[in-house]
Order: sequence, then structure tokens, then C-alpha cells
Amino acid sequence: MEPDSSTVPKNTLTDILFVLFLRLIAIACFWLGLQYWAMLVGYSLDGHARFDLLALPWKVAGAGLAVVFPVAALGLWLTVSWGPVMWVVAAGGQALMYGVWPEIFGSNPLIMVLHACVAVIYCLFRILLWQEKRRRRQQQVMVDLP
Repeated sequence: MEPDSSTVPKNTLTDILFVLFLRLIAIACFWLGLQYWAMLVGYSLDGHARFDLLALPWKVAGAGLAVVFPVAALGLWLTVSWGPVMWVVAAGGQALMYGVWPEIFGSNPLIMVLHACVAVIYCLFRILLWQEKRRRRQQQVMVDLP
């Protein structure tokens, strides 16, 4: 015999859009990770940015971001709690590269703006999800019987 109603709450439109947003960012992170790997192994930039030819700051940043971006992509795709944390580490690394040390890594204002937009949209989604959860909790029936 099946129960009359499901015990699992239905996903709201905000939940669905949030998961879609996380997965789009996961695809972008995976792409960025692939770009760093391609640079380090000499596949892109005509081999001029191979790991053995890079300066020390680029070796550290390139190798770190080549690992962190795909890990962030996996976490975002699976919608686990450490996915956005890893994205913050990767985006923070790029923000340091292009914002704090542009004389070493060059300037890339587009990547800075894109990371800022993703952070703002993520915060807006978290606020909306928190409000929905609060509203849902207020609508629940409370039984005070012993």
C-alpha cells in the first residue's frame, strides 16, 4: 500500500534554478581547469607556456588552479557543500593573480568581473533559499501534545 502523500518535499523553482546555476558554473570551472592543463602540458600557446618554461609564480599558480578548478567543478556539479568553497579558493586565486599582482600575471578584468557576478548571484540564491526555508518552517503545523 502506498502512502497518500510523499514525505519528500517538492523542489521549488528556486531550488531547480540554483542547481542549474551551480551546474553551469561547474562547466565553466571544468573548462578553466582544462585551459590551465593545456597550458601546462604545452598543448596551447604553441608550447610557449609549458610547465618547464614558466617562471616560478606561474608554475605555482598554474599548477594550483589546474587542480582546484576541476575539483570545484566536481563539487558544484554534485551540489555538495564543499563545491562553492573550492570555487571561492579558485576564484580567489585568480583574483589575486590578476588583481593584486598584475605586473607578474598580467591584467584580466573580464575574469574579475565574471567571478564577482557569480559570487553576487550565488549570494542572492542563498538568500532566496533561506527565505523559502523560513517561510516553509512557519507554515508547518506544530503539535504541542506530550
